[in-house]
Amino acid sequence: MTMITGIITTIMGTTIRMTEAAAPTLMRLMTWLSPAFPVGGFSYSHGLEWHVETGLVRNRASLITWIADILEFGAGRNDAILLLEAWAAAKAGDAARLEEVRALGVALNPSEERALENESQGNAFLKAVAAGWPQALPAGINAPVPYPVAVGAVAALAGTAREDVLAAFLNAFVAFLISGAVRLVPLGQSDGLAAHAALEEAILALARASLTRSLDDLGGFVPRADLASMHHETQYTRLFRS
Repeated sequence: MTMITGIITTIMGTTIRMTEAAAPTLMRLMTWLSPAFPVGGFSYSHGLEWHVETGLVRNRASLITWIADILEFGAGRNDAILLLEAWAAAKAGDAARLEEVRALGVALNPSEERALENESQGNAFLKAVAAGWPQALPAGINAPVPYPVAVGAVAALAGTAREDVLAAFLNAFVAFLISGAVRLVPLGQSDGLAAHAALEEAILALARASLTRSLDDLGGFVPRADLASMHHETQYTRLFRS
């Protein structure tokens, strides 16, 4: 009799063998970064609602350009670095380093609404993880906790490879932005899927580059996105909280 040492599945015609050791971490990632995981991400737009009102984002092409800029020069870049630094600190059991990353992530929020978006999701993520995977919670971490810091620390303590959680997190971030655009522009579901497909290489490129970056590489330049989050605070008609 042949012993089965892995799990075999087929995705879009490609056969993938997943080892039994890797299967639980992959399942957790899919759960933790699913739109159904209760972090409240559906209620935020990252300033997109203001950009739609002013006409900067009005169709699929302009949405792709806007998200690509956010990934390369804005929150995508910085969140990737913070996630990896939190992952490394938690993996090493270095509470002081993890606190430094947490505090830095809090300080990087450019507006009140972006702070609300980032920190409320991070705090909600830790609360939800505590309900099912308490062993993966970082001990003694202070609040508020930026979302990428929370995800990075939990993933490390759950035994998830940093490359896997980084790619999954960035992909989920793009999905969250596109979901908001589908409702706001509005775009059809097909346009949303096409936009996500067009951004795959940008997601992977950012993930690859981030693996060689450190806290010294934090920074960005997306003034229109930052101003949008500030304008949204007084926007007359709003569907989203940021």
